[in-house]
Amino acid sequence: MIPARAVVAALRRSGQTVATAESLTAGLVTAELTEVPGSSAVVRGGLVVYATDLKAALAGVDPALLAAHGAVHPEVAAQLAEGARQRCGADWGLGLTGVAGPDPQDGVAPGTVHIGLAGPGGRDVRTHRFDGGRDAVRRASVTAALDLLGEHLT
Repeated sequence: MIPARAVVAALRRSGQTVATAESLTAGLVTAELTEVPGSSAVVRGGLVVYATDLKAALAGVDPALLAAHGAVHPEVAAQLAEGARQRCGADWGLGLTGVAGPDPQDGVAPGTVHIGLAGPGGRDVRTHRFDGGRDAVRRASVTAALDLLGEHLT
């Protein structure tokens, strides 16, 4: 587990910035990063795109992708990450989409989460299956997103 303060410190050392486009976490990743003093130097902003139509309208996710596969899909996470990066003018973008529960969404089981990262070296998408209730899934998603970014910064 890479703490937010370590991610912020790595971003500061490299002179790079990050932005997010969050669905199931609804801004929790950005909130976690901005708890760190000095984070304003590296956190550009975040988009909360909880509704499916906002994933396209605000983050630039391809509407045809959303129509074909729904909002919970690895490529949606990748496009959310790239949309955050481009729209906020950041070096790195994180995109999160998934099902926190308690019910399935579009046939996708609760606990399924896709996290996308877009950055200077391309993109990375990870799929997770977290156990527990809504809060546990959302918290685990924040941790996984910070870990993913941290891996690429070190």
